[in-house]
Amino acid sequence: MQTERYQNVNAHTVDRWVLEGWQWGRPIDHKTFLRAKDGAWAIRLTPTKDVPRSWLGELDGAQVLGLASGGAQQMPVLTAAGARCTVLDYSQAQLRSERAVAAREGYDIRIVHADMTQPLPFADASFDLVVNPVSLIYAREVRPIWREVARILKPGGTLLTGLDNGLNYVVSDDEERIVRGLPFDPLANPSLAEELREQDGGVQFSHGLEECLGGLLRLGFAITDLYEDTNGEGRLHELGIPSFYAVRATRARHPASLTARLTSD
Repeated sequence: MQTERYQNVNAHTVDRWVLEGWQWGRPIDHKTFLRAKDGAWAIRLTPTKDVPRSWLGELDGAQVLGLASGGAQQMPVLTAAGARCTVLDYSQAQLRSERAVAAREGYDIRIVHADMTQPLPFADASFDLVVNPVSLIYAREVRPIWREVARILKPGGTLLTGLDNGLNYVVSDDEERIVRGLPFDPLANPSLAEELREQDGGVQFSHGLEECLGGLLRLGFAITDLYEDTNGEGRLHELGIPSFYAVRATRARHPASLTARLTSD
C-alpha cells in the first residue's frame, strides 16, 4: 500500500485542528477588521509578539502573499491596511476561513489552494512582500521554499517569516528534560513518526539556523532584523526561554545576481 504524502497528512491534520479551535485557525472578528481599517492593526508570525510595523513598509497597493498563511488572521488585517493580498495554503479549512471573512467584510482576495513544498503557481517578481507565519515545521526541506520565495519576490522585496529554533522537539512533554536530539525528522526515524501520530501532531520537522538563515543568505537575501518569542504557555515560556524567532529579510535588488544564485544553488 502506498504511503500517503506527508504534506497531505499535514493538510488533513490542520483541517481537524481548525475545527477544534486551533490558535492559528481562528479568524479575526469584525471589530478587529474595522480597527485595522482605522489604522489600529498588528499581525503575528509567532505566538505572542506583534510584528514591528516598520517591518512591513508601505502597504497601500502593495502586492502581498500570505505563504501558508490561511486562517484569516494576517491577510484580512493587511487588506484593511491597503495591501492587495493573495493567500496560499494547503488546508481547505484555513482557506474557507479566508473566504468567509472576505465575504463578511466585502473585500477581494486571491485564494490559492497549493502546497508550499512544490513550485509556487506565481510568475517571477510578483510580490512586494511575503508573509510566512510559523509553518516550515511542516516541510522537510527549506531550501526549495526559499528558492521559490526569492523567485516570486520583486527586487528589494521583503520576506517576513516565523521560525522554530528546535527546542520544542528536544524537550519532554512537560518541558522538564532533554529527551531527543536534533534534527527531528519523522520520515527518517519511525519512532518519532509514532510519537507524532499518538499526539495528533501531523508530520513535523526541525530546521537549524544554517538551513534557515544560511539558506536565505546564500540566495542573496539581507537579514535586516529579527526577534525571539516563546511558546506562550508551558514551562519554557514561564522561564522566558525562546522557542521561536521571526526574521525580516530583503531580496537582492539586482536580478542578474539573483538569477546566478538560483541557477547555481
